Amino acid sequence: MVTYIVRRLVTAVLILFGASFVVYQLTALSGDPLEDLRASNAPNREQLIQARTELLDLNTPAPLRYFGWLAGAAKCLVPFAATCDLGSSIQGEAVATALARAMGNTITLVTTATVLAIIIGISLGIITALRQYSGLDYGVTFMSFLFFSLPIFWLAVLLKEFGAIGFNNFLSDPEIPGSTILVVAIASGLIWALFASRSWKRKGIAFVLGAVVAAVLLFVLDLADWFSSPGLGPIIILVTGVGIAFGIVLLTAGLRNRKALFSALIMVALGLVAYYVVNPILNAATIWMIIIFAVVTVLVGIGVGYAMGGYDRGQSMRAAALTGLLVGFLIVVDRFMVTWPSYVNNPRVRGRPIATVGAETPGLDGTFWVNGLDTFTHLLLPTLALLLASLASYSRYSRASMLEIMNMDYIRTARAKGLSERTVVMRHAFRNALIPLATLVAFDIGALIGGAIITEQVFAFAGMGQLFVQALQRTDPDPIMGFFLVAGILALVFNLVADIVYSFLDPRVRVKT
Repeated sequence: MVTYIVRRLVTAVLILFGASFVVYQLTALSGDPLEDLRASNAPNREQLIQARTELLDLNTPAPLRYFGWLAGAAKCLVPFAATCDLGSSIQGEAVATALARAMGNTITLVTTATVLAIIIGISLGIITALRQYSGLDYGVTFMSFLFFSLPIFWLAVLLKEFGAIGFNNFLSDPEIPGSTILVVAIASGLIWALFASRSWKRKGIAFVLGAVVAAVLLFVLDLADWFSSPGLGPIIILVTGVGIAFGIVLLTAGLRNRKALFSALIMVALGLVAYYVVNPILNAATIWMIIIFAVVTVLVGIGVGYAMGGYDRGQSMRAAALTGLLVGFLIVVDRFMVTWPSYVNNPRVRGRPIATVGAETPGLDGTFWVNGLDTFTHLLLPTLALLLASLASYSRYSRASMLEIMNMDYIRTARAKGLSERTVVMRHAFRNALIPLATLVAFDIGALIGGAIITEQVFAFAGMGQLFVQALQRTDPDPIMGFFLVAGILALVFNLVADIVYSFLDPRVRVKT
């Protein structure tokens, strides 16, 4: 394995070397970095031209200039040396500084969109495979290809219009009219009916239940002025936590495993206690504090599951740990919700929290929770744009893979042995259905970074995409090469990760040493 990884890394370095040389030459031939100065009427035009020529070393031929850039880029490989030199932009800013700032925003955006697309897309694909040719299958297929076919820039504009401007207008006077409640109730009923079985009677019951639940929920939220002062509170956390406990146990162990179920419910009870104990401490929260709490929660869940025992302690430990982690997530979400009014009423936000441009609110000075909400509101629409565009591929691939697996002989053998459908799907089919998706995830990372260029332009998001486009317009080679370097490294690394994941998912696959 180590020999294989080293060989792949050496190959990746050679690929990056050749590709970066070609990109650098194409950038140098694409335009004149001095074009704006040549057309300038400034009295010191010649001095400005001379200064930029020296800054970018334009007197040196492009092929030789590339090796100067490469020598500076090679310094980035020296750990803790702080000598990384990727050149300078036309404005004189160090590319390493600008890239570090932009890279954090883009990687946060792309990572969030990718993780959500994987979770939601694979879940929808597997569910529709198990419900093949049902209304749910047709509905998910239609919506997936609808969003896949929409140009991402148009999708982003629609999100800005209805997801930001429309919702911000609603928040200025958060009253839900009866017509809106009726439309949402009908939509909710249709969604519930899609998830119901093929019996028309059950679909009708599901439609009525879904419509009534949505209508009552919206009416109660409107009556309580929840959209102005949101929050979950201990009761909602308790009820949701119990539902999470049953859902996780159902998927991971089966409800017959009472030890696993009791372990998960104990974690819900401990989470409710932690809601009152931890809340005062969270006033001075930091990201590291949240991470430490998450690790402690997982360890406590593992301990509870181990102490409960049962015929399979591993199932109890997994169920308790996952339940505790999700209940902790609910507590964090509740804290963000409680902070929402102070964020919305901040003079910098001015009552319009859903951002349409930028990666952060300029001059906003607040607590961890206020800054977290600011990051969330700026990431919301760009993430949705990338998520909806990439959802179709994950759902379709996972559906096709699951259908192929479910028709194989070993699945029929597992059913013939009397195993429950949950065991057949989760233990025997699900893992094998993930194998083709490992490659898709690796390629999709590069595609999402490419999509982020357009999305960042629409939302004026200060990321690598905006840095790349601005550099391209100015024929500024060093920022372009910085973008290419990061994108190329990510693509090569994730392809290597895909090969390694293959060997873990499929025991028949072994990397060559």
